[in-house]
Amino acid sequence: MKRVLLKLSGEALAGEKHTGFDEATVLEVAKQVKVLVDDGIQFGIVIGGGNFWRGRTSENMDRTKADQIGMLATVMNCIYVSEIFRSVGMDTEVYTPFTCGGFARLFTKDHAVKRLNRGCVTFFAGGTGHPYFSTDTTTTLRAIEIEADMILLAKAVDGVYDSDPKLNPKAVKYDEISIAEVVDRRLAVMDLTASIMCMENQMPMLVFGLNEENSIVNTVKGRFTGTKITV
Repeated sequence: MKRVLLKLSGEALAGEKHTGFDEATVLEVAKQVKVLVDDGIQFGIVIGGGNFWRGRTSENMDRTKADQIGMLATVMNCIYVSEIFRSVGMDTEVYTPFTCGGFARLFTKDHAVKRLNRGCVTFFAGGTGHPYFSTDTTTTLRAIEIEADMILLAKAVDGVYDSDPKLNPKAVKYDEISIAEVVDRRLAVMDLTASIMCMENQMPMLVFGLNEENSIVNTVKGRFTGTKITV
């Protein structure tokens, strides 16, 4: 892999606090990515906003406004995480699909790819800039746009199961499964829009548990224990 798109959940970055940031967790992610960047791997990163806000769970406000709050939550996450990455010696750039003043740069593919080729870790904040699209869809869209070799999906669980392992202790984990099967079986890897985009654009994924020791490095280096989603 030369270029990857790493998706991190906001909840995972909150650690055991389940809200806000857990700096030790973010620092561990930064140190792992630094190892891989030093080896020449190019990283784009999308971060969810669930440690601050989940628009789809709000029942008392307009969905568009709720989703806009969620977009801003991802901007906060990317600015924070990018600064932690800088603290361990990486160059970073935060992109948004809407004007954000001096906080971030307006996304264009050409500029992002140019920065990636120079070893800069690029953060894609603000979702797609439109309501009704999740950060899963943002992940797939940006991965396709920057021509990533693979999506790395870092989750709270260690792979893809045939049912929710938190609810079903007999849930069976897949070592490998096709994206077509994921779509057909409605497996909760990504939302359906994102999964169909991966299928149509032949974008493979590796799904793994973020909290496992050295999980990002191991996934990229081939010491992989999660689920491979093929095209």
